[in-house]
Amino acid sequence: MSWLEDGFGAAQQWLFEAVVQPVMFVLGMGHLLEDGYAATGWLLVGLVQILLMLLVIGPLQRWRPVEPVTDRAAVRTDVLYTLVHRLGLFRVGLFFTLQPVFDEVFGRLRVAGFAGVHIDNLWPGVSDLPLVSFAIYLIAFDFADYWIHRGQHTWRWWWSLHALHHSQRQMTMWSDNRNHLLDDVIRDVLLVLLAQLIGVAPGQFVAIVAVTQLSESLQHANLRLSFGRWGERLWISPRFHRLHHSIGIGHEGRGRGSLGGHNFGVLLPWWDMLFGTANFEHRFDPTGIRDQVEKGRDYGRGFWSQQWLGLKRLVRRA
Repeated sequence: MSWLEDGFGAAQQWLFEAVVQPVMFVLGMGHLLEDGYAATGWLLVGLVQILLMLLVIGPLQRWRPVEPVTDRAAVRTDVLYTLVHRLGLFRVGLFFTLQPVFDEVFGRLRVAGFAGVHIDNLWPGVSDLPLVSFAIYLIAFDFADYWIHRGQHTWRWWWSLHALHHSQRQMTMWSDNRNHLLDDVIRDVLLVLLAQLIGVAPGQFVAIVAVTQLSESLQHANLRLSFGRWGERLWISPRFHRLHHSIGIGHEGRGRGSLGGHNFGVLLPWWDMLFGTANFEHRFDPTGIRDQVEKGRDYGRGFWSQQWLGLKRLVRRA
């Protein structure tokens, strides 16, 4: 792991000194250089992810597509979502809005004597094994993500925001970040609180987010790919997750139009298997929401219209 950390650190230092630091001085943000260096890490991770998407997942989509791409305007909007999130613009927004609140809350907790559990210290010697420690935290975050995702499909006020993600009829590798910004804020706040609670190190948190996002890009790809009988039960495949986006299956419960669904896992299908929400049918259905098809409900075409309509749905549910 050390060579990987050293290589990433060197690249982060170069990108910060060559690009980010000069821009910060021009913008009068010289007093925030430490935060800018941390943001450079997220920027670098995003650039690596986008490069891998273009070089690996993109060719796979062209090799074995589920369906032809006929709505390129919808895909371009998803590309915009991806750039906003993967290049750190969304996190910059969180930094200026919510980070002071986090600092105040966590500072008070530390003064009160609470510094997190550090779950990798619960087993002697594990914290000295970086890969084992990383795997433990990855599983812990994925377990939390499963229940967050189920919450998005359980409470109607939350579904009114999350529905934007499911409204994409032309799903591709760019569709992972197609979310309402408020939905993303809620999820990120919960995960940051979890990170503080279980004591994950900042570097591990960045790595967990990077692995999760890249896997989700593959899951959303327009790719006819299954991992086989056993592989499907070890890691979530494009086939497994596409069924979660299937009209009337992935986001509906037993009754027509009721909330619920299948395949809520983010990385591991274990939680769906354990809690009875897994569906391993080998099928590649059209994606979207039933009321789009049957009632012509508008979820928006561009970024701002999608955000505005999501807020309107939320207000109606409030």
